[in-house]
Amino acid sequence: MKNILVLFSHPKFEKSRANTALVNQIKDLDGVTFHDLYECYPDFNIDVIAEKKLLSKHDIIIWHHPLYWYSCPPLMKQWIDMVLEFGWAYGPNGNALKNKTCLNVITTGGSREVYCSEGSNSFTIRQFLRPFEQTAKLCGMEYLLPFAVMETHKLSDIDLSNYAKQYQRLIFLLKQELNTIDCNGFSFLNDIPKLKTLY
Repeated sequence: MKNILVLFSHPKFEKSRANTALVNQIKDLDGVTFHDLYECYPDFNIDVIAEKKLLSKHDIIIWHHPLYWYSCPPLMKQWIDMVLEFGWAYGPNGNALKNKTCLNVITTGGSREVYCSEGSNSFTIRQFLRPFEQTAKLCGMEYLLPFAVMETHKLSDIDLSNYAKQYQRLIFLLKQELNTIDCNGFSFLNDIPKLKTLY
């Protein structure tokens, strides 16, 4: 059974219905470590040694965050800049994260329709997440499709509950067999039929 580290970053978590629903569904699951960066480091003074130890104990790393200005909140960027050091995470002798799996779980205010070449944001979510994908590859990790909850301000409580259950299903799949599932042709992990029909 694989251990999963959820690196959560949201500066206004208390105001986010969507992220509250998602987090509450997975934070207490067996094999999951939920790590709220803003709660741990409100002063942005990241304990790099502690973070490296935490990473070493987990097989799967989830960057869970809202899409802020087409990227992540500043503390998550700070975490990436400080923790993923040359000679440890990448470089000639930097293999601490090699063969681990990683992915983004994101929320957005915009709909799928605005994230495309014809939409108001001009690019797809996958394109905006390319820096994360390349970061994972540079560190020798396998990067999976993102799990995305979009147009969050228009979602009903039932919709949010369904997304939260999907997130929980994703956690179960990540622990067991997600790497054997064909993801070709899909934009997001939550589009995969097996994820929707698990249980």
